Amino acid sequence: MSMQQVQLNQLEAVLFASESALSLQRLQDLLQQVYSRHDILAGLALLSQRYHGSALCLQEGVQGWRIEIRAAYAEVIQTAWPERPLKLSQALLEILSVIAYHQPVTRSDIEQIRGVAVNSQILRTLFDRQWIVERGHRDVAGRPALLVTTRFFLEAFGLRSLADLPVLEQTMIPLATDS
Repeated sequence: MSMQQVQLNQLEAVLFASESALSLQRLQDLLQQVYSRHDILAGLALLSQRYHGSALCLQEGVQGWRIEIRAAYAEVIQTAWPERPLKLSQALLEILSVIAYHQPVTRSDIEQIRGVAVNSQILRTLFDRQWIVERGHRDVAGRPALLVTTRFFLEAFGLRSLADLPVLEQTMIPLATDS
C-alpha cells in the first residue's frame, strides 16, 4: 500500500468516525499535524472521487467536511431505522424559512409574513436545535429581539452559506421597515 493510500485511508477513517463535520484545522490536529493542508485538500478531492456513484458522499458544510449518505438513499435508511425520524412540521418549516430568507427578523415580522401567530413551542424547538439565535434588538418600542439562523442551521440543511438557499419567489409579503 502506497504512502498516499495510507494517508487517504487515515483521512477517511477520521471523517467516518466523527460525529460532526471537521474543519481543515481539526483534520490536521486529528492527523497529528503529519499532513499539510495541501495533502488534506488533495485527500478530500480523492475521497470525493472515490464516492462518486456510491451511496456515500463527501459533503462540505460551514463547519467542514463529513461523510454522509446521499439523499437518494434517505427512504431506504428511514425504512431500515424508522426510530430515526426527523419530522418537521409545516409551521416550523415556514417559520424557519421566514427567518432564513428575511433575517434579521422579529417575531412580529414572522407573524406579518405568515399571517398567523407564531407558536412559542416552535420557536423553542428552533432555539433548542440551535438553528436560530437572538442577535440584537430592533430599535423600536419594546425592543423586540432579532432572530437569525446559525451555522447549525446551515449544517442541518447541507448549506455552505445562506447564498445556497433556493431562490425565493417574489410572492412573499415584504417586511415593514422601521423608518
